[in-house]
Amino acid sequence: MTSATVLNLKEQMHRVGASTADYSLTSDLFPLRHFNTAQRETGTALHGKRERASVSRMMSITRFYIWYFLSMGLGLACVVCVCLWNSQWRGGFAWDGSSLQFNWHPVLMVTGMLVLYGNGAVLYRVPLTWGENKLPWKLLHAALMLLALMLSVIGLCAVFGNHNASNIPNLYSLHSWIGIITAILFATQWAAGVAVFLLPCSPGSLRKLLKPQHVWMGGSLLTLGIAACISGINEKLFFVLKGNTNGSLSYSQLPAEALLGNSLGVLIIAFGLVVLKILSNHEWQRPENQPEDVPYTPLLQEENQ
Repeated sequence: MTSATVLNLKEQMHRVGASTADYSLTSDLFPLRHFNTAQRETGTALHGKRERASVSRMMSITRFYIWYFLSMGLGLACVVCVCLWNSQWRGGFAWDGSSLQFNWHPVLMVTGMLVLYGNGAVLYRVPLTWGENKLPWKLLHAALMLLALMLSVIGLCAVFGNHNASNIPNLYSLHSWIGIITAILFATQWAAGVAVFLLPCSPGSLRKLLKPQHVWMGGSLLTLGIAACISGINEKLFFVLKGNTNGSLSYSQLPAEALLGNSLGVLIIAFGLVVLKILSNHEWQRPENQPEDVPYTPLLQEENQ
């Protein structure tokens, strides 16, 4: 090999090394390719995370509506059963101080203190109510609770009127104690709720302080209402199904009326448990991270964006 050839080879190797060094230096100083790759990977990860969160929230909404429609179906079944019981087996309804006036008592208490009250309690959990302003739903909540309270008061008037006309003592049984305490607490809860959460003069600090107590009392009143209804049904069945010489069966023989009354009690318990399940699930609480007068996107609209 000649000296000229050796020099040419060295010169070529020197140019290749310089080129490689320049490329390495450029890659170190301007890592655009690595940056773009990392950006694409980060964007893909964020997109996947958003998709998983979206699927999780939609599954949560689906579960809510399953429980919600179950509560509505059970509530309707409770009203149908109590009306059927008192119209078909107890002779119907009147307002004359007789036992027919008493029949209004279980119908109104189950409808008002239990079913309407339960539906009013879960109103804020419905995602479609998470609209632009909370005030209309506050008013609807208060109206449902007021209607439930009015029906309960009329139901109490029915039983007191019947007892007074028939010379039957009032407020001597455990059922009556639970019922009257529940009604008094219900009225107090409604009045306090209107004063604190609806009147504009109520300070925000007071609302924030009393809201946990208001929510706790709401669930407690539902539990007391269930106890009052269950004990009242059992007490009534013991009174009217004693068995006698005309061929009627006693409660212990479980006639058709007893089956219906017991079934009504089971439906009431099931309704109460479903409502309490909805109230206790933190995923279904109305978001409170924004002021009430500031619009925000409802949950279902947020999922579509």
